Amino acid sequence: MLYKLTGDVLRSSAAAVAHGVSPDDHFDQGLALALRERWPAMYKDFRHYSHTSGPQPGGLWSWAGADGRRIVALFTQADVQQHGRRKATASVEHVNHSLRALRRLVEEEHIDSLALPRLATGVGGLQWTEVEPLIEQRLGDLDIPVYVYAQYQPGVAAVEP
Repeated sequence: MLYKLTGDVLRSSAAAVAHGVSPDDHFDQGLALALRERWPAMYKDFRHYSHTSGPQPGGLWSWAGADGRRIVALFTQADVQQHGRRKATASVEHVNHSLRALRRLVEEEHIDSLALPRLATGVGGLQWTEVEPLIEQRLGDLDIPVYVYAQYQPGVAAVEP
């Protein structure tokens, strides 16, 4: 069951919050930065995983905090060199593969609710009109609440059905 909401995904009561990053992300902007600030241990574990496992775009990494909250990093972006600098750029293909991996994780781990923002549309640079149909296609028929925070309002807790 897919619900489109307005609010702050970090205020969600969902069992898992998914967000888009690159496999070598520094969590230094957007939602990733807010997650890094809230759960520094998560970021440290992500960096260790990134350095030791060589993750690829289209996959994911999952972390469970001591409070039972799960953070899922979807590798929707790839790092590219542009004018001598590293830039993370999302692609529809990477989003699609990451959402397939997320669906498998939800089903295998019996995650009972999921929240995600407008994936890959901020730092990743994609258009919401490209990403929204993929979320609906890959996650819309799950038998759990899937909260898509389609409109961001900082600090606002949405009413999650």
